[in-house]
Amino acid sequence: MTEARDLVLDLYAAFAAGDVPRLLGHLHPQVRWQEAEGFPLADRNPYLGREAIVAGVFARVAELWDGFRVQVGEIVGGPDVLTMFGRYHGTGRATGRRLDAQAAHTWWLERGRVVRFQQMVDTAAVRASLGSC
Repeated sequence: MTEARDLVLDLYAAFAAGDVPRLLGHLHPQVRWQEAEGFPLADRNPYLGREAIVAGVFARVAELWDGFRVQVGEIVGGPDVLTMFGRYHGTGRATGRRLDAQAAHTWWLERGRVVRFQQMVDTAAVRASLGSC
């Protein structure tokens, strides 16, 4: 495996384990994070810096879905730009509706850290899990 691919895989492993310090350690302090247009958390785009991502994305994901997880699929690209094709799973906290949405994440890396992130996701499936389609 490449160093860049290993880094991205470790990001997902840290997220799955709830190891926020490890995940944040892979992000440049001024990382630029962009949620997909139409995604409920895109309201604060772009997120600039680690603290903005924790408060605006990670904390809010936990408020919206129970058991939210990213099913990591194929990772393509490299060495400086990689895209992961996978799925989101969870259950809408307010609705009890299951989330199963196709998602893709593109990661831009410099000197072993993420400097930019772009989410692409099936926003219709996301909104259906929240009861807001």
